[in-house]
Amino acid sequence: MPIAWEELLEIVNANQRFVISTHVRPDGDAIGSAMGMAGLLEQLGKDVRIVNPSATPDHLKFLDPEGRIQKIGGVASVEAACDTDVHLIVDTSAWGQLQDIGKVLQQTSAKKVVVDHHVSSDDLGAIEFKDPTAAAAGVLVVEFFRFCERTPSESEATVLFTAIATDTGWFRFPNADARTLRTVAWLIECGAQPSIIYRELYERSSLAKLKLQAVALGRAEVTCDGRLAHTYVKQQDFRDTGSHPADTEDLVNSCLVIQGVEAAFILVEQPDGRIKASLRSRTGLSVAAIAESFGGGGHRQAAGAMLPGPLDSAMSAILLAFGDALGCAPATDE
Repeated sequence: MPIAWEELLEIVNANQRFVISTHVRPDGDAIGSAMGMAGLLEQLGKDVRIVNPSATPDHLKFLDPEGRIQKIGGVASVEAACDTDVHLIVDTSAWGQLQDIGKVLQQTSAKKVVVDHHVSSDDLGAIEFKDPTAAAAGVLVVEFFRFCERTPSESEATVLFTAIATDTGWFRFPNADARTLRTVAWLIECGAQPSIIYRELYERSSLAKLKLQAVALGRAEVTCDGRLAHTYVKQQDFRDTGSHPADTEDLVNSCLVIQGVEAAFILVEQPDGRIKASLRSRTGLSVAAIAESFGGGGHRQAAGAMLPGPLDSAMSAILLAFGDALGCAPATDE
């Protein structure tokens, strides 16, 4: 169902100061949507800050050349983030994805707003503008631009194109529908240059990242009669290769290219010992349902969760959950 943007525009018109935040370990859609929404609000004459629970990954810093995004606990304190009229969350509606921004939402007296496209949802005490049929939160921000009868600048078109391109796997995932392509066509007309964006995203890999990918893909296994692929990354792997946690982005999709595979996951050990699980499906299997069983969430074909360690225990739990969903008995001692 299309979002009724009138209420959000009323909120915007009635307030002056805005803080925008997105989820922990932000991806292209998170950063691009936050930057794009900030640009729109500033076109409407508003004062805007972007405060996130995590620093911007190196490979996405080209979206924020002026370094305007602040990290909570760094330049921005919880108290400073509370000092606003409206706190707007993009690309998530889950407490578990907000970390210290969750503390802000619990303490602030500001009006809370969520603009999101994920199926999974917690009660953040916010007014939600949510459409799970949208390929990316960036699509929703573009649609709000159109509703406000505003045109993105070249830089705003660039960040929003990046948001949509990354959440659709550069338009190769099933969510890259006609609505998505019409949206990015307009962004190109507004100045987004796909060839330059692609180069920034995918043709500036570090040697450390390539070495990490080699380690992870070298561990790839298939089970459930070849229908499920999986791999993992340990903290020691980052130290051995000199790589960064953001270098694991999109690795899970590499497992989906194996012939016959219907679903895949990657487990990444965190510094605190917890295990981040990224889940993908290329069929009707809902990995969001699997993620939700572990306190996570996401989309039907792309979701994630954070599990307690150690890695072996998390691996066994995820394998059993996929086995139940696929109707098979995956090996749990690989």
